[in-house]
Amino acid sequence: MIFNPRNIIIAIALVGAGTISVPAQSLADLNAAKRYEIDAKRQGVDMTREEAVPASREFIRIDSTYYVGWMIQGIFNAERAADYNGYKLAIAPLEKALTLIERDYATILRTRTADPLEYVKLYKRHADYSNTANYLFQAYQNVEQNENSYKLLRRIQQWNMQKEIVLNGYNMLSWIVHRNRFYTYRTYDFLKGNLEENEVLSDRFLDSSLARIQANQPINRQVFPESSLQYELQNVYHYKAILHAYHLRIDSALYYFRLMENGGLMSYNNYGTFCAIQAKFSEAEEAYAVASMQDSGDKRLQEWAYYSSIVDIYKGMPMQAAISMRDIIHSVGSTPGFGWYNIALARACSYEGNLAESQRFLDKAAQFKEVHIGTTLGESHYEFSINLLRLMNKKKEIRQQQFEDKNWCWHPRALWSIAMLKGEAYLQQYLVANQLAANPERENVVYKLFSTESTISWDEIWYLIRGYSTAYFYNKFESQLKVDPRPKVYKYFNLYLARLDMEKGHYLRAQERLVRTLSFAEDIEEDYEKLFLARVYEALIICADKNDQDALWKSSLVNMYRLYPQLMPYAEFKMHFRLKVSGSNNAVLSALKKYNIDLDENDAALPLVSLSFTAAGNKKSVTYSVTDADGKRIVPSSTLVINDIDETVRSIAYGLFKIQPLDTQPDVNHGG
Repeated sequence: MIFNPRNIIIAIALVGAGTISVPAQSLADLNAAKRYEIDAKRQGVDMTREEAVPASREFIRIDSTYYVGWMIQGIFNAERAADYNGYKLAIAPLEKALTLIERDYATILRTRTADPLEYVKLYKRHADYSNTANYLFQAYQNVEQNENSYKLLRRIQQWNMQKEIVLNGYNMLSWIVHRNRFYTYRTYDFLKGNLEENEVLSDRFLDSSLARIQANQPINRQVFPESSLQYELQNVYHYKAILHAYHLRIDSALYYFRLMENGGLMSYNNYGTFCAIQAKFSEAEEAYAVASMQDSGDKRLQEWAYYSSIVDIYKGMPMQAAISMRDIIHSVGSTPGFGWYNIALARACSYEGNLAESQRFLDKAAQFKEVHIGTTLGESHYEFSINLLRLMNKKKEIRQQQFEDKNWCWHPRALWSIAMLKGEAYLQQYLVANQLAANPERENVVYKLFSTESTISWDEIWYLIRGYSTAYFYNKFESQLKVDPRPKVYKYFNLYLARLDMEKGHYLRAQERLVRTLSFAEDIEEDYEKLFLARVYEALIICADKNDQDALWKSSLVNMYRLYPQLMPYAEFKMHFRLKVSGSNNAVLSALKKYNIDLDENDAALPLVSLSFTAAGNKKSVTYSVTDADGKRIVPSSTLVINDIDETVRSIAYGLFKIQPLDTQPDVNHGG
């Protein structure tokens, strides 16, 4: 926290260093000499570095009834903690330190003054108390001891300190209520009876925070500079913006974000997500880029990194998303956020078309005990994200089998394998549907397609709801479309409504809605909404086929391939190409025909696959590429040495759709 008192900064620094004595009481008086020694030795000790360990031990040995040694030990443990056990280890010394401060310095904690010189004498104990309480609160939160968190906040409020230097009671009361909004008083005593009442309570705490700041200003203006008082307000604005964005009160959220921006304390991470839920992805990307510099070195989950990977997927750049997540995992190791990054990496691999790799990273996330630090994203979000991606992958595996064997329906082994996969997909969908049914905020998070508290993409929702109560979801999205305050999101609801019409067999009505959606070009930012456009064209391909509209079918097929070729092997139809071959290799060409790809077209509007076979002695190779009707390269040239025919052909078949193994890609941060 930034603290810059006007004319007393030097004096406060001296107090913090322990060079100005402060009157204490009782036991503190009896041990005054020992405590003076500790205060003198304390100066210069960095509580976050290894030097804190011997210092804390020495101070406890000199006087175990003095809080300083326990405070340093607890803060050091908290700073080094990266998992549940680490934070548990920090709690005991922090609790002891807080109790000792309260016992020995109760009078000082209660004292309020407008006299700067008097406040100098109080500041050291006020600051240590607030800092210790803050570390203890964070430790409680990180091990999900929410009742203890609440009691701690009420405990610090009883002192009515004129300035809560580090830990603001009402702000954090708002935070823990919002973070646990989907529970009730049956789980935690401090909550209300439902989500809506909890959110009202959360907002009310912020109003109380503002009122308290205003009430304390008459005395604080005599002691603190205006910038310090504004900092207090900025912290409240931060949480106000979070609540308003969650409830899609767009204008109100923007108001508080602007106040933060004008005050120089903008949360670009939260602002990026605020832009993303409005489908303003270019603005979101810019904000996340700034957040990446703001949060550099923070050991908590970097939400900007997780959500940036989803924006990359929307842009049709899943490999870039995968590489960035792989790099950040290498950078942070098994620290908080590791599980979330693996989920993001699994998602990116799935959209890249690498299902086996996607599943591997999902397994890593599922096996990792994530610690949800400094975020409203909790364990229920974590498990839901993993299970929904498992469902998406399972359904894609079925399409993958059909892509790799176009005559699968004639092969008993393939039929059996697909039947097993369908059974697994059904069970997985049932699991995720039950999770959704038990989620009291599904209305705010899932059914609105974009939400600040959502950890999935808008596209993944389709894998969950398809085949479940089509009429219910049609009415749900149709109603939301009429009242949603986000104009750029309307097209996404229209896509879902068209898809649901298709589920009901209304292909002509769906086609009309899709064509109408594409006509509003000013609402579509192609560079950032390639996934959306690809899904629209995917739906149009199916509608045009059902409605016998060949021209629309062909143009939609070409557009989907141009925008997002990685989706094509997992679609309900096969891709059509023209083929040009130089050289010969009958084994490769014959094996390629087993895949569900049509390479026999002559239509000049379709993409052109070029295969060039060469031989140098016993070494045979093949170079492949794909260009569009204008000769523009869609898939760059790639050369494979032909060793194993099946492996080579598999690489070509997926390579035609820009699907490449992740391990062949260089790290972003290391060139390549």
